[in-house]
Amino acid sequence: MECSETNCENEAGVRLHVPWAENRVVCPACARSLVQQDGVVAEPLEDREDAWR
Repeated sequence: MECSETNCENEAGVRLHVPWAENRVVCPACARSLVQQDGVVAEPLEDREDAWR
């Protein structure tokens, strides 16, 4: 599964729970910056926990 962020072709490894928008799957690199926003929660996708290393 590919990261849902525009111009990113990395493999998704994280589901972001975004209170003001739909949840989306992104790569760990995109997730690290997006979770800095208040209320956004990152959850590793099943079988992709190793992507956070």
